[in-house]
Order: sequence, then C-alpha cells, then structure tokens
Amino acid sequence: MTDITVTVNGVSRAVSCSPSTLLVHLLREELQLTGTHVGCDTSHCGACTVVMDGRAVKSCTVLAPQAHGRSVTTVEGLAEDGRLDPLQEAFADHFALQCGFCTSGFLMAAKAFLDTNPSPDEEQVRKAISGNLCRCTGYQHIVDAMLAVAEGTT
Repeated sequence: MTDITVTVNGVSRAVSCSPSTLLVHLLREELQLTGTHVGCDTSHCGACTVVMDGRAVKSCTVLAPQAHGRSVTTVEGLAEDGRLDPLQEAFADHFALQCGFCTSGFLMAAKAFLDTNPSPDEEQVRKAISGNLCRCTGYQHIVDAMLAVAEGTT
C-alpha cells in the first residue's frame, strides 16, 4: 500500500491505496465522490474528467499516487455554500443536460478551460470539449452554456 495526501475539493485527505489504483476509483470508492463517472475506462469518453492543479485530466488515466501533494476538484466541489457554480446553472438554463452521465466530465473540462480562457470563441470552446463524448446531444447546448458563462450572461 502507498500512503498519499491529496487535496480534494479543498479538503486535505490522507489515504492508503495500491500503487496501481486509478484516481477515478480512489475518488469513487475510497472518498465516496461518485459524481466522477467511469465510462469507457480507456480515456476516450471523458466522463471521468476532474481538474487537477488547474488542468482537466481524465482520472481513469491517472494513478492515485500521481495525485499525491496535488489539488483535485470534482463536480461535487463546484458548488459553494449550497449555491451552484455558474457553469452548473448555465448547463441547466441552456438544456445542456440530457441523461446526465457525461455531464460531470463536461462541467470539469469546461471549468478548467474557462478558468484559463475566460473569453473564448465558439471554435475554441468546441476544441476544449472535443475530448468528451455525449451520446444524447449534438453538443450545441453545451457550447451555448459555456459561451454564456464566458459572456457573463448566466
């Protein structure tokens, strides 16, 4: 077993895990943060996307020990004091939610992108979410929601 300390959603967590434990499994099984979904297990779908040290990462491709000493934000960490993050509000307002399975991954990819690119154009937004797949939508509502947050209209 490997002892690691990782800050998850602003809280420092000390855990023991196998060196081969994936971050997605640590989050879901050890820390009970089930908003991060396991989709394809091959890094293609993006349902497991979290923000680590300000960058969107697919947690099915990160070993938990690699998160030692780092800061990880999951979808559960977006809301503050019971108030939804503007991205969460925009996804609801712009109908960017369908079945919801991919939503947490899209939200986290969008969060990391908009935090570093606060005034993107549509092409940049589409490129930023190109690593996330949704089986229910044509992506336009997701793009609209992200652009609304960037424009401050949500």
